[in-house]
Amino acid sequence: MTAPSTPETAANADARTELTDGYHLVVDALRMNDVDTVYGVVGIPITDLARLAQARGIRYIGFRHESNAGHAAAAAGFLTKKPGICLTVSAPGFLNGLVALANATTNCFPMVQISGSSERHLVDLRQGDYEEMDQLAAAQPFCKAAYRVSRVEDIGRGIARALRTAVSGRPGGVYLDIPAAVLGSVMDAEAGARTLSRLVDPAPRQLPGPEAVDRAVELLAGAERPLLVLGKGAAYAQADERVREFVESTGIPFIPMSMAKGLLPDDHPQSAATARSLALKRADVVMLVGARLNWLLNHGRAPQWNPGARFVQVDIEAGEMDSNQPIAAPLVGDIESVLDAIAERAKPGRIAAPAAWRAELGARSAQNVAKMAQRLKADPHPMQFMGALKAVRDVVRERPETYIVNEGANALDIARNVIDMHVPRHRLDSGTWGVMGIGMGYAIAAAVESGGAPVVAVEGDSAFGFSGMELETICRYGLPVVTVVMNNGGVYRGDDVNPLGDAPSPTTLMSAARHDRMIEAFGGRGYRATTPAEVTAALTEALASGSPALIDCVIDPSAGTESGHIAHLNPKGITGGNIAPAAR
Repeated sequence: MTAPSTPETAANADARTELTDGYHLVVDALRMNDVDTVYGVVGIPITDLARLAQARGIRYIGFRHESNAGHAAAAAGFLTKKPGICLTVSAPGFLNGLVALANATTNCFPMVQISGSSERHLVDLRQGDYEEMDQLAAAQPFCKAAYRVSRVEDIGRGIARALRTAVSGRPGGVYLDIPAAVLGSVMDAEAGARTLSRLVDPAPRQLPGPEAVDRAVELLAGAERPLLVLGKGAAYAQADERVREFVESTGIPFIPMSMAKGLLPDDHPQSAATARSLALKRADVVMLVGARLNWLLNHGRAPQWNPGARFVQVDIEAGEMDSNQPIAAPLVGDIESVLDAIAERAKPGRIAAPAAWRAELGARSAQNVAKMAQRLKADPHPMQFMGALKAVRDVVRERPETYIVNEGANALDIARNVIDMHVPRHRLDSGTWGVMGIGMGYAIAAAVESGGAPVVAVEGDSAFGFSGMELETICRYGLPVVTVVMNNGGVYRGDDVNPLGDAPSPTTLMSAARHDRMIEAFGGRGYRATTPAEVTAALTEALASGSPALIDCVIDPSAGTESGHIAHLNPKGITGGNIAPAAR
């Protein structure tokens, strides 16, 4: 017979009941799904969440600005094929992170931004709560999906949905809103544990239809001038051997988009990167592998492209097909599955690039490589972009494990052409949006996710300004990041003038800036280089040290062009870009 309950025995039973709360359930759900690193900026209401994550073995990397933390999470997603996690506070902090979340979605990087938020009953009635904002509504237009957890028992489900959505199909950014009241809510620990789940096959393989494969094989087999375009989606897929096997077994020339450089070495005999213009103008059948016909490929339009070209496109998102040009052979599926299917259904030797086409591109490549070699031989003073970047290229060529992060206008355009890559997913740059400010976040993620491989961030001085304070983050965590600032004292170039006074022109920065001294303030090593030889010496020493460093490369202020290689996107109007003083 059970003894009757008394107030004393009930109190003792309650004391023995183990409790949990929203903070613990978030951390437990992340750990259950193999999240080992979180990037963020703490504050109300998520400071204790970051502390608890760290105490439970999740590495927390704290930033100085949420955009940079978000960019790091996005880069982590690209490098690992797992959603990168960014943790932000509410309202303004959430909005800062939203920039990176939108950029991740545009670039198809899996990322989850988890933000604390204000009390729903106050927000919905607009009663003026601390950092009041309907963050879910604000996020929805800019990411792949947005969810809100309104009950503590739904935290596990919310984390699972966010992670699966970010990585499945076409990857992208997901927003997860967790109000402060939910984080602080308490429930029975055993019941809470039952609400958590581990994802099963969150990014399942997607196989193309046999008839779609046969259609593509037929088109490629009949091509006289076939061409492959490898996009960053091909690099993200981590189907490196399948891509190499397809390229080398068919002999088809290829062009890598910037973040696909290194998927096959830039000096591969089938690379047509140095004959890009000719390849696009002449190719009659083009196979896009993880690449989109967006502005970066001139939308597939003449005169840059052969107007009669027919396209084969490999993409996991069916809605991408026909977005710019008719796709004659759409292959909807993940890249590895598609290439496996082509290898299975195409007889050996059926798809083969004609020797005449390869010879034509090879001859143009040889001409262009010779021209570039002559340009790189020049050593003018003051130092030009070419000289500084050749020095960077020559040093990192001896260390192919080095990650290159690159942003700017001229710093981006010229580095992309000068610094060759030989290892997949070791080049991170401004990507589809061409956004500035990704530099330090991407560099930090590369160092963290690689387990300490060297990183060289090649930055325009204007681009560096968007995230330069993260030098402190790099030094605080002792990361092996060397930042190389192309300092020509301006946005695009530093010799623009204000025709009406002494105030700086819109594109003028401080010509005497000493970026090297910035990192010294945080305990890193600073270098100032005025010649390519000094760049070589500084970068060699910095990489050997494995410690945070910055090289301020003093570039000729007249070096560079307006908007880099995309000046044609500037609207001309009646001025043609030449602004004269207003008539008086």
